[in-house]
Amino acid sequence: MEDQGKVLKKLVLYSVCMWMVPAVLYYVCTSLSIEDTAEKPQAYAYAAVIAVNLVVLAYIVQALYHGGLLRKRALCRPFVVGGKSPAGLRGLESAVGFGARRVVGVRAYSGSQDKKKSKTIYVCEDCGEDFAQWHGKCPSCGNWNTLKQLRVAKAPDPGLGGGAGVQAIAGMSSVAESHVSSSERSKLAWVAPEEGPKLLKDVSVKDDNEFRLRFAEEEGAEFGRVLGGGLVPGSMVLVGGDPGVGKSTLLLQIAGLLSQEGNGDKENKCVLYVSGEESTQQLALRASRLEVDSQQSGLYLYSATNLEEILACMGRLKPAAVVIDSIQTVYLAQAKGAAGSQSQIRECATALLQAAKLYSIATFVIGHVTKSRELAGPKMLEHLVDVVLYLEGERFEHHRLLRTTKNRYGATDEVGVFKMAPNGLKPVLDPSIFFAESTANGLSYPAVAITMEGTRPLLVEIQALCSEIQGGENQKYIRSANGVNYNRLFMLLAVLSKHAGIFVGGTSLFLNVTGGFKIREPAADLAVLMAIVSSYLDKKIAPGTALVGEIGLGGELRAVGQLERRVIEAQKVGFQRVVVPHSQQGAPKVEGIRVVPVKSVKDAIAAALQ
Repeated sequence: MEDQGKVLKKLVLYSVCMWMVPAVLYYVCTSLSIEDTAEKPQAYAYAAVIAVNLVVLAYIVQALYHGGLLRKRALCRPFVVGGKSPAGLRGLESAVGFGARRVVGVRAYSGSQDKKKSKTIYVCEDCGEDFAQWHGKCPSCGNWNTLKQLRVAKAPDPGLGGGAGVQAIAGMSSVAESHVSSSERSKLAWVAPEEGPKLLKDVSVKDDNEFRLRFAEEEGAEFGRVLGGGLVPGSMVLVGGDPGVGKSTLLLQIAGLLSQEGNGDKENKCVLYVSGEESTQQLALRASRLEVDSQQSGLYLYSATNLEEILACMGRLKPAAVVIDSIQTVYLAQAKGAAGSQSQIRECATALLQAAKLYSIATFVIGHVTKSRELAGPKMLEHLVDVVLYLEGERFEHHRLLRTTKNRYGATDEVGVFKMAPNGLKPVLDPSIFFAESTANGLSYPAVAITMEGTRPLLVEIQALCSEIQGGENQKYIRSANGVNYNRLFMLLAVLSKHAGIFVGGTSLFLNVTGGFKIREPAADLAVLMAIVSSYLDKKIAPGTALVGEIGLGGELRAVGQLERRVIEAQKVGFQRVVVPHSQQGAPKVEGIRVVPVKSVKDAIAAALQ
């Protein structure tokens, strides 16, 4: 209120002084005038002074109105110019000064002048939820010691339309608009404002094969199959995986394939690869090792971490696709926190998503993972993107599995199989042979399961080893399982003991899925159980036999889905027979392979063993 009083006092004094000037001037002129001929110049002078004062008064009223001083309830708020305090007097002087520029952007704030512009929140590293106070246990996900302190800015001015990511997109739009004609500027909006709700039948949709971007060569075809048949323009794809598993290698190969001439129907096939971890010389060296054709490709390499510069480059080039390596290394200057922090990842991801939708740019984003092999950053990142891919595989294994966990444009749980070669990742054309190769070598006790990964049937080999306890009766037995759910293994051992009379409790058991593959569906129960029985009884499974079936707690074999596709895959690999649950309705008849239906665990053991 003290600042308002000063402003009003200054206003009154200035107005009084300005209106006294004409009176004094008129008095001086009349006192010096002797002849009547002086009356006309006096009137002109008086009118000029009045006109000047009216203009000045208009500036004062305009400044006070923009500042909120003349509005309703404005007397309860301090007068602030441009967000700086007190500035009331300076704003008035700049408004009333002769030739002064017009005051723009004056706004009134409620509250005191020293009100904080930022606040402290606590963000969970696992689920991404934020809270006003610290908790030892996250109320959302229940994990302990995962809340980290974070200072964030207050809500921005309503006129800005959003946070740092939205401001960056606004800057990108201004850069891009300078490179397009006025007839094209109406197409730059994310959603055209004149468009309203439409009936489904009135919305024209392109053919899926025509709409998607296709990949050349075999590795591109395998990658496109995982995405659901190709790359959708304007989509945002998040790729995660352990360090050194090959994320950057795979996406650099894909960028090279997308940028090749004659690949797809899109006119502009240039691709932008942005790295915040390597220089352009290092990227070019790696591209040469991966045999990316630099002569026939429109691949642009860019080493940068400032997202505003990256967005400006995207606005100029208008590429078909962009690769960001990685989201943890880029930052926005307007956002709080260092690169890789929760707020930076959230703002950068929002800006990239809007850029992808605005210009129909397919965007690949590489994300780091935590020690628990989950994507680092807020959980909102996975909800924000269109596709989430995980590149799995041990560093010392040759193969890599590209698994889909989310896909808005295709099937989830799809998997692509690649093999690490000196010149990059190469697709495995027949992964069933790759994972069951030891069966052809005549090794002892292999059990081959037919699993489904998305829409693809895969044959994987399960090996078991039962050995007597060494060191006497006091020595504890060992249970080890790689690639199989540990709790499900104990359930199968209990079923085997109860319904088949085979008790393996006195022996150590080691179970392994070859190739580092991880089984995720219960249809492999029969193969796991038969591998254990084969090793425990020291009897081989009949050669050329594949196993599929879920085992219930009553010892029965339960039905599985897509049985015909599983049987056809086994026949293609070269198996002569497959043991399936008897409960399946209409067991498939495939030429060249024998289907053996069984009802219980006992029947399966008798049918599978030699």
